[in-house]
Amino acid sequence: MQIELTEKEFRRLLDLVYIGNWVLNSTRGNDRFEDYDRVESRIFGYCKDHGMKSLVETWNDEIVPSRAYREGGIHEAIMDYEDAIFFDILAEELSRRDMDYAPVTPANYEELVSRMEEYMQEFEANGTDRLHLDED
Repeated sequence: MQIELTEKEFRRLLDLVYIGNWVLNSTRGNDRFEDYDRVESRIFGYCKDHGMKSLVETWNDEIVPSRAYREGGIHEAIMDYEDAIFFDILAEELSRRDMDYAPVTPANYEELVSRMEEYMQEFEANGTDRLHLDED
């Protein structure tokens, strides 16, 4: 297979590959999807031939994204995504709880969306500062 990319497109591909592998493997500990690690290593291996040596290093005889790459802002992008998803999931879970976990149907969909919007407005205004758990 042959893929032609500009240098800018290749640099964006590195970010996509890294983020994808991070999502798949960052929580797996030693039970990683090694085939994704190999693809990441292979793609990042092209950095040396394209003037991007600072983006890679060798660890355990494998080419991996360098510390400079990992600390260069990519994790801020991942954290922004995680923050957004966290509040989306939390709003939906709290809304479903408020509706006694009724299955979502056309009849109650608008209620669910309305409740989620209310929670999202709260989170946008106050984050989690006003969330409290009651002790039983």
